[in-house]
Amino acid sequence: MALFTKESDDQSAQTQLKPIIVRTSNVAKELLQTAANAHCPVQSLDFNLLDTQTFSRKDAKDHEGWVELNEEGRKEISEELFLDPAFELKQVHEIEIFQSTAGSPLDTIDMAIGGNPSLCKVYLTIKQGSVAHYYDTFREDFLQLVRKKMLRAHLMVDLFDSMMAANLKELLAKIQVQGTYTFDKPERYLIAQAYEPVPTINDALVLHYEAKRKNEDEHGRIDYSKRGYVISAVENELLIEYVKPKIGENGRNCRGEFMTPVEPTVKNEPTFTIGEHIAVIDTPTSVEYRAKTGGYVTFEGGMYNIKTEVEVTEISFKTTGSINTELNADVSINVKEKDFMKDAIGQGMEVTVNVIHIDGSVGANAKVTANKADVEGQVHQSAVIRAEELRINIHKGTAYGKKVHITRLEHGTVEADEVFITQAIGGKIRAKEITIEMLGSHVKMTASRKIEVQKLSGGENQFVIDPLINESVENLAERYEKMEQAKQSIREIQKELSGYEQTWQDNASSMEELKRKLAHYKSNGVQMPVAFVQKYQQFQHFKEKMEALRDELKTKEDQYDWLAQKHIALQSEIFDARIINHDSWHNHNEIIFKLINPQIDVSYVPHENMDEEILGLYQDADGEFTIKVLQQ
Repeated sequence: MALFTKESDDQSAQTQLKPIIVRTSNVAKELLQTAANAHCPVQSLDFNLLDTQTFSRKDAKDHEGWVELNEEGRKEISEELFLDPAFELKQVHEIEIFQSTAGSPLDTIDMAIGGNPSLCKVYLTIKQGSVAHYYDTFREDFLQLVRKKMLRAHLMVDLFDSMMAANLKELLAKIQVQGTYTFDKPERYLIAQAYEPVPTINDALVLHYEAKRKNEDEHGRIDYSKRGYVISAVENELLIEYVKPKIGENGRNCRGEFMTPVEPTVKNEPTFTIGEHIAVIDTPTSVEYRAKTGGYVTFEGGMYNIKTEVEVTEISFKTTGSINTELNADVSINVKEKDFMKDAIGQGMEVTVNVIHIDGSVGANAKVTANKADVEGQVHQSAVIRAEELRINIHKGTAYGKKVHITRLEHGTVEADEVFITQAIGGKIRAKEITIEMLGSHVKMTASRKIEVQKLSGGENQFVIDPLINESVENLAERYEKMEQAKQSIREIQKELSGYEQTWQDNASSMEELKRKLAHYKSNGVQMPVAFVQKYQQFQHFKEKMEALRDELKTKEDQYDWLAQKHIALQSEIFDARIINHDSWHNHNEIIFKLINPQIDVSYVPHENMDEEILGLYQDADGEFTIKVLQQ
């Protein structure tokens, strides 16, 4: 029943709304109706909240059972009652609606009310760039504006918003202190919270192992070479999970609406069987299918199981695609292709597996990673193979490992702890120990402990002893830096400590005299002068600082000694290193020992047909380094 009048001005009719007072349970709807009756935009209307009445009834069927709740009654509503589907709430608001013509001091604050999808949590968001100007009634007006926005959103007030004042307290305090507060970024505050329902869980069958069948690159493009031909599993890994259906729990949102969960759907119950290597674990929420042992997942004849050995003719883009399994999964692959004209591991293929035996060859740009690998054929010059234990027949590519055995090295590269080569015809070898039965030409061998050759048939080889093969350049540089920092700290502490010790020595007699006087006062029961006590305390603090400097100096010296000893130990290893040739030297072969400190190379070229079987580094009394023939 809106009241309005029509006035005529310059012969044009305008509608001017007089303030009206109404009682409503839906403020937004009332504003729309009033705007329609007054023929004015709803945006031009504002209202004042005069009063709110909250009513409840414990039985929705009792149409006359509404009871008004005072402030105390609202606070006493229990969670159990809120979550009772028969319990109902409603609010009636008394508001004064008027047509707004003047601006408000709060118009410079761009704020909005929003909630999560269930409206069980409601937030106030203040947008970036908003400006708040403080005045005497700012706090009351601000909170009232928030409540009005809640009512426009058809949310209940003074029921679920008890935390609003506390959550806005810090913001309001900042505005009061600063006078003018600018929002440099959006700010969000929780202003109401009801009871979030627990959602219903529909049954689901989750094939966790399938997540490993990833065939997308970093840009989301499909890589068809990675089709997941073999999917590995480690012991106790969760492979499959049947999520049991469960009906949700009731809730109530900030509009006071009761939220009833829907019934769960059931359409994914398992129909497969399980082999002996998969365990079935029934939990309250799901049925888990876990691997009893490591291996790879199989699904044959409707049965899931775990196997360990895979046999394929070849690994190629056409047949299997790349195969990537966990190194700690107990999977062994036998690749049976032996034809020299074909690759057992095709071009560009990647294989990661615990154990692999390859009857044939590894093709161009292929990558093989394993704990143990055997290659009966050859490794292409652009292929890379890594394995803790590695055996290769003909090697032209790049190999990394701990123990590497190669029948024939043909200009390939090898890095390992120990390398054993039957015949080397060109190539690069880096290892702690290198053993070659027959050495040809153009081979660069770098070791930290030993290079041993049974028969030397070629020349233009380089034998290098380098203790830094066990250390990265980065580690060495970091150690040098730490040593320099420790030395600098030692110099600074020594200088400061020297000053303290000199001052202490200069004042030793004064200190003894002060201690004697204080002891005299104490023994005669005379109160000690304050100045004497303060002076004694100064001496004590001075002594504590001096002792602290001594402790710090000792720590830094110990740190430097530890770093230096490690450095010296690394250097000393070069004197234990040996180059052993059981054959006579012929053709041109160069021997180099790389020193760390000083950073120099000591080189030597054995003479033709010389039987210098064991060579090592020697330092004479003058500190000169040479390579000499040794007995052992």
